[in-house]
Amino acid sequence: MTSQTIPVDPFDLIVFGGTGDLSERKLLPALYQRQKAGQFSEPTRIIAASRSALSDEAYRDFAGRAIREHVAAEEIDEEELRTFLARLAYVQVDARSGDGFERLKEATEGSRAVRVFYLAVAPALFGDIAGNLAAHGLAGDGARIVVEKPIGRDLASANALNDAIGRVFDEHQIFRIDHYLGKETVQNLMVLRFANALYEPLWNSAHIDHVQITVAETVGLEDRVSYYDTAGALRDMVQNHMLQLLCLTAMEPPSSMDADAVRDEKLKILRSLKRIEGAEAQKLTVRGQYRAGASDGGAVKGYTQELGRDSDTETFVAIKAEIANWRWAGVPFYLRTGKRLAERVSEICIQFKPVPHSIFGDSTGTVMANQLVIRLQPDEGVKQWLMIKDPGPGGMRLRHVPLDMSFADAFDVRNPDAYERLIMDVVRGNQTLFMRRDEVEAAWNWIDPIHAAWDDNRQPAQGYTAGTWGPSGAIALIERDGRTWHESG
Repeated sequence: MTSQTIPVDPFDLIVFGGTGDLSERKLLPALYQRQKAGQFSEPTRIIAASRSALSDEAYRDFAGRAIREHVAAEEIDEEELRTFLARLAYVQVDARSGDGFERLKEATEGSRAVRVFYLAVAPALFGDIAGNLAAHGLAGDGARIVVEKPIGRDLASANALNDAIGRVFDEHQIFRIDHYLGKETVQNLMVLRFANALYEPLWNSAHIDHVQITVAETVGLEDRVSYYDTAGALRDMVQNHMLQLLCLTAMEPPSSMDADAVRDEKLKILRSLKRIEGAEAQKLTVRGQYRAGASDGGAVKGYTQELGRDSDTETFVAIKAEIANWRWAGVPFYLRTGKRLAERVSEICIQFKPVPHSIFGDSTGTVMANQLVIRLQPDEGVKQWLMIKDPGPGGMRLRHVPLDMSFADAFDVRNPDAYERLIMDVVRGNQTLFMRRDEVEAAWNWIDPIHAAWDDNRQPAQGYTAGTWGPSGAIALIERDGRTWHESG
């Protein structure tokens, strides 16, 4: 039995936005999988709350359809599904007016050590919900609140949201979720670094040439039109997901795996990032926006065509970032993320420096520098690229090959979805993989000057054809340094 299957004590989980897209695609399937894995003790209760008028039975029908659509057919156990649906209840609640919170209180009556409120709603409702929970006596010592990104659109709005939640809940009760941190490979990054003597002595500017972090999507706007055009790629992806990946890659070894020990080291990295402002933004950042092209074998519209109006919102960002500390002085971190790119892939590429002198002649082939590639999606795994001799007679011929460890191939177990792990961490009260308030503030402190510089410089979003790797400026950003983007594979 592993930590992924050890049952937790009974708890109440109340999901605001229980009929929304996040609940349908992620939360309900994740909770079903934890039920199936045997992690729920009785009498655990799951209560959905939203403005829609639904009966318990109607909500169970909705949940059953969601699970059948978003869980693989071979993973559906009919008996477990019936047991899971039976523990669901529904309460109609209006977050702004407070109507329904008294019914919610009645639905959660009874002894529970842990009561989790998951806010799968727009950030504009965070303060209203927190206030109503306090007004109806639901926000006691055993309560925890989970909030999804975006935590604001800049430092000022993030502080306002955090203040609104913080008036009701103490910091140890607040879980700011970033699902990327729940991915198996992200956590394995810490194990690779801190549980192996092979890597950590080399994890510095003396041995690493540069680091690349890529989060590429093939999808376009889909159902996020209203949100995305007010956010853009910098706010939507870089401020949270990519900076969190950068922190885990670059941080010093924490004293332990205690939540605050880990988050203290991440915070130091965020505060050590060199600010990008003014004219520097034009040299160190690239904005892009996809145009019509081809994706997944078919023609697709450009961003403004999907949006239905003109817009300069960026759907692609590339950044050359630097960390001003002893470990990373002079080592660039190249970040890129975008929509409608050539491939769906998220990975961290650690490019080591080449050997100082090659003893092999030109006829043997080029001696290439070692790489460590940590793949987060779609096929989680780790590749260590090394130089070896090509087998066989005929002289010395060199080849660059990967030592490839695919999680799917290496472990004959189902890899839990990130939300499964993170929800159970909330129930356990483990905040290691969740952002602390000062982390959020430090991230916005770095992001805000970039946005201000774009506005001041009127830095346009460069067009790129859907189905490519982004605008030409992103290629120039790294190639002017004599480097090139890592091609996955």
